[in-house]
Amino acid sequence: MTIAAISTPNAVGGIAVIRISGENALEAADSVFCSVSGKKAVEMNGYTCTYGYAHDNGERIDDCILTVFHAPNSYTGEDVAELSCHGGLFVTKRILRTILRYNVRPAQAGEFTKRAFINGKIDLTQAEAVMDIIAAKGGTELKMAETLRDGAAFRRSQSIKHKLVAVLGDLAAWADYPDDDIPEVEPQTLKMTLTGIRDDLAGLIKGYDYGKILREGINTVIIGRPNVGKSTLFNCLSGCERSIVTEIAGTTRDVIEESVRIGDFTLRLSDTAGIHETSDIIEGIGVDIAYKRLDEAALIIAVFDGSSPLTADDTRLLQKLRNKRTIAVVNKNDVVQNIETEIISEITPHVVYVSAKDNTGIEQIQRCIEVLFKANELDPEDATVANERQKQCIDLALEQINEAIAAIDNGELLDAVTVLLDEAVSHILELTGEVATEAVVDEVFSRFCVGK
Repeated sequence: MTIAAISTPNAVGGIAVIRISGENALEAADSVFCSVSGKKAVEMNGYTCTYGYAHDNGERIDDCILTVFHAPNSYTGEDVAELSCHGGLFVTKRILRTILRYNVRPAQAGEFTKRAFINGKIDLTQAEAVMDIIAAKGGTELKMAETLRDGAAFRRSQSIKHKLVAVLGDLAAWADYPDDDIPEVEPQTLKMTLTGIRDDLAGLIKGYDYGKILREGINTVIIGRPNVGKSTLFNCLSGCERSIVTEIAGTTRDVIEESVRIGDFTLRLSDTAGIHETSDIIEGIGVDIAYKRLDEAALIIAVFDGSSPLTADDTRLLQKLRNKRTIAVVNKNDVVQNIETEIISEITPHVVYVSAKDNTGIEQIQRCIEVLFKANELDPEDATVANERQKQCIDLALEQINEAIAAIDNGELLDAVTVLLDEAVSHILELTGEVATEAVVDEVFSRFCVGK
C-alpha cells in the first residue's frame, strides 16, 4: 500500500515537505502535481526535481517542487515522491488530503523508517538512531547518534555474531562427525575465545550510562539550609527567574523544576525547600520532600553560605552527602568568607566558589559536572548501544556467554555450551533486528513521529 504524510514539523515555516512512498507513489504524485515542463513523475529520473504546482482536480493549490526517488535507491527502498510547498498549515494539509484520495493512506508513526528496515536499507539499531539524531540536543549526542546511524553498532555486533557462529560451527562439526579427522575442541581454548567475545560485548555497553545521561538529562537537586542562595543559583542556571527570591527564610516550600543545558549535559534541575529544623507543618513537608529528592538525585548541588560558619543544619546535610555525587557550592563569594571549607572538602572534593547574586563562578559548576560524569571518557564516534532495548539484548547475550564459560569451568558437556551459545546468538540477532518479533519491531517504531 502507498502511504503519505507531512514530514516537516506541524507548524508554520518557510517550506513543508509531503512524502509519498510505495508502488503507486509516482502515479499519486502525478494526480496532484503539474510540472511547468509538462513532465510526469513517472518519466523522471531518480534524484531529480521539477518545478510546478499542486492542484485539486485542476484547481491550483500552491507552487511546489517535486523530487523523485526510484526503488531501491530511496530512503524507504520503494518509489518515493516528495512535494515541497510553502509551509502554511492549511495549504500543506490540503495537499496531503488531496493525495490521500488517490489510493494512498496516511502513514503511521515511523512507517517510512519501518519500511526502510523491512526493505533491508537499515538494521534496527540504525533505525533507532534516526530518532536519536532528531532528538539530539548537543554536539556529542548528535555524533553518537550519527555513528549509530552509520551502522557502527551493527558492524560490531555482526563481528561478534560471526565469532560465535564460527565457534558453534566447530562444536557442531566435532559433535556430528566424530569419526572424521576433525580436531577436538579444547575446553581451555574455547574458554579463551569466549572470554574475548565477552569483552567485545562488554565494550558495546561501556558507554550506555553516559549516553543515557546525554539523552535523558541528569536528575539534579539543589539543596541547602534556608537563605544560602539556592533559589538565586537556580535562577542563574535556568537563565530566568523561576524561583522567588527574598530575604525571608522558608520562601521556597515546594519543589520547582526546570531543564537546564550546561555544556553537553541537560540538568533536570529541582530547587527545594531549605533544610532546617521546623515546627511549621507546611515547611516540614517541604523539608521531607527535599530529603527525598536528595536520595533520588543522580547529582546533588549542595549550597552553603560562605559568609558564615557552618551551622547545625549544614552539618546534618553534610552527613547525608557522604558517598554521593555532590558539588558543594560555597555561595556569597562577593563578601568576606567565614565558612570552614576544610570540613566540606572532607565530604566532597568538588567545591566551587560562586556569587549567585553577581552570577560569577558558575562556569566552575560545569567543569565539575564534566569531571563527575566523565565527559571525556567516551569517544562519541565509538559504537555503543543507544537504548534499554539494545542494552537488554547485550545483557542477555552476556549472561549466556558467562554461563557457557562457567559450564566449561565445571567440566560440563560441550553440548550444554552449544545450547547457551545458540541462545547468545539469538539475542544478538534480536539486537540488529535480523530476528525480531513483530511486537518488538512495532514497539521500536511506535516511538517515531509521523512523517519519519
